[in-house]
Amino acid sequence: MQIAEKKVVTIDYTLKNAVGEVLDTSSGGDPLLYIHGASQIVPGLERALTGLSAGQSTDVVVEPADGYGARDPEGVFGVPRNAFPAEAKLEVGMSFVGEDEEGQAVPVRVVEVRDDVVIVDANHPLAGEKLFFHVDIRDVRDATLEELMHGHAHGPGGHSHD
Repeated sequence: MQIAEKKVVTIDYTLKNAVGEVLDTSSGGDPLLYIHGASQIVPGLERALTGLSAGQSTDVVVEPADGYGARDPEGVFGVPRNAFPAEAKLEVGMSFVGEDEEGQAVPVRVVEVRDDVVIVDANHPLAGEKLFFHVDIRDVRDATLEELMHGHAHGPGGHSHD
């Protein structure tokens, strides 16, 4: 069976940056299961996997526009220190979820802490990066109606929403 829309795909993967550092991997852990065509992996990787089958391996280079996008300079901005809990011991690298003007959740990382303002970055950590994937395709199967309704793949033994 080939990878196509509404197929559940099981992969092992390693993601590296341009200098060869491993950024993420399923090695030593569980494989990644996703529904193909449901925007659950970066678009460039999803396109490259289309048409492949279980047992195949591939190396894929994903440009920033087809990965996590370009870095947006406006994504780095200051938040008044008093917007954070007074007891919070803020440190560079900490992550928080804030809200934009429309009330949408915005994940941010602290990049600088000043007395009166905290500089945060709302860009994805891999924005602007070229991504280098090695992928081994373990399995391809039809998604169940339940998986399609839930919007995610269920692993062995199913899944419950208790």
